[in-house]
Amino acid sequence: MGRIVLVTGGSGALGQAITRRFLDAGDTVCVPWIVDKERERLEKSVDGETRARLLLERCDVGDDAAMERLVGAVVQRHRRLDVLVSAVGGFAMGDLEHTDRALWDQMLALNLTTQYVAAHAVLPHMLAAGSGRIVAVASRAVVPPSGGFIGYTVAKAAVIAFVQALAAETKGRGVTANAVLPSTMDTPANRAAMPDVDPKTWVPVEAVADAIAYLAAPRSGHVNGTLLAI
Repeated sequence: MGRIVLVTGGSGALGQAITRRFLDAGDTVCVPWIVDKERERLEKSVDGETRARLLLERCDVGDDAAMERLVGAVVQRHRRLDVLVSAVGGFAMGDLEHTDRALWDQMLALNLTTQYVAAHAVLPHMLAAGSGRIVAVASRAVVPPSGGFIGYTVAKAAVIAFVQALAAETKGRGVTANAVLPSTMDTPANRAAMPDVDPKTWVPVEAVADAIAYLAAPRSGHVNGTLLAI
């Protein structure tokens, strides 16, 4: 029997690769969405029997109440929630001098608060079941912290701290928390933003999805608090 997987950010470039990876393994995947075109793009990427295991639900992943309702509905329908992959994120340039409060708040909300909201919603169900996998997407670019995009750097570095603290809290309780740290990924957005860079030097999103699948696997129960750089 396949697992029940929740992928936030599952309609983005990386998120679609993650979603397809779990679907190909026979799992049922729930993807919250807000933007119509992203939902449509994800729908077109799967078909047949696989499409029946893709659950698309409109939900603001930064809204505590909305995420709790979504997770509750998934658990009520399937009696469990086995895996959470938090892949929501966003990037913006700006050193401290050129980072205003709005940009700062945006980076924290997209990259950090969404991790908290999703994990906070799923953790009680996983602890009650005595089993679960939580995988967050951080960034290799913030290890060590880099300048020039301070809001993003601080947010993603905080994601790492969040995962390690959560791993300590869940140790011995059947739930693991780990993070992948991709370097620059080969996505349409990055190709458009950096047209003069050879994308062959970048990480394929499929490689990141494979790493996430490993951390989320049932056999990875002894892997906890790990930062897997890609």
